Amino acid sequence: MIFVTLLFNMLTPLFRNIIFIAAIMLSNIALGQALSGSEIDNPDIQLRNESFFGVNINSHGWGFSYRKGKHVTGTLKKLMDFDYVSYRHPKEVKLQNRSASNNSKSYYYGKLNNAAFLRAGYGLQKIIFDEELPGALEIRLNYYAGASIGLLKPVYLEIYKQSLAVPDRYELVTEKYDPDSHFIENIYGKAPFLKGINELKLNPGVYGKFGVSFEYGAEQEVIRTIETGVILDFHPKAMRVMAFNASNPFTFSFYVSVNWGKRWL
Repeated sequence: MIFVTLLFNMLTPLFRNIIFIAAIMLSNIALGQALSGSEIDNPDIQLRNESFFGVNINSHGWGFSYRKGKHVTGTLKKLMDFDYVSYRHPKEVKLQNRSASNNSKSYYYGKLNNAAFLRAGYGLQKIIFDEELPGALEIRLNYYAGASIGLLKPVYLEIYKQSLAVPDRYELVTEKYDPDSHFIENIYGKAPFLKGINELKLNPGVYGKFGVSFEYGAEQEVIRTIETGVILDFHPKAMRVMAFNASNPFTFSFYVSVNWGKRWL
C-alpha cells in the first residue's frame, strides 16, 4: 500500500504536466479551428460586408445585377442576389416591310410578347484560390437560388388598314399583334415600346445559378470582378414569346458579368 502511494505521488506531477500540456494543445487547436474560417484564412476579414453592381450579357440578352453579402468565415460568404435581364427568343427574326415604304420600321415577325426576367435569391460564395499578394487574382465559386418572375408585355404593331371613311385609302393604326390577322404584307412596323405597358403580366417561377468569379485589383476596399456561369429558370406556366414556336418552361442561359463595388467593416 505504501509503495502504491509513493508511486502515485511520483506520477501525479507527471500526469499534471501531461494534462496541462494537453489542455494547451487542445485550446490552440480549438482556436485554430475557430480562426481557420476567419482571420487565419484571410487577414483582411475585418472587411466583412460588401455590395456591388454588375452589367451582364447572356445567351438571351443583357441586364443588370446587384448583390449584397457578408462573410460567414474567411472563405465563405452569404449573399443576396438580384437580377434584371432581357430575354430574346432564339427564333426571333427582324423584318422590314420595304414594299410599303423605305421609312417603315423594323419588327420581329411572329413575336407576341416582349419578355424579361426579374430574379431575387440567396446564395453562397466560396473562395477556392486566394493568393495573398497585392493585385493577385482571387477565384470564387458562386451558388444562388430563388424566385424568378417572368415579365411579359404584349407587342403592338402599326398596321395598314383600309379607311372606313375613304374606301380606296389605307391608314396606319396601332394594334396588338394578332397572328390570325396581321401578316408581312400589312405590317408597317413596330409601335412605340411603351405601348401596352399597362398590360404587363407576371409569370412566377424559380431559378438556380452557378458561376465562377475572378477578382483583381490591389485595393481591399474596392471590388472589381469578372464572373461567368450558367442560369436555369423554370416557370410552371411556360412564357409564350413567339406565336409559331412551342414554349418551354425551362430557360437555360450562359452569362458573363462585370461587377464593381466596395467592402466595409
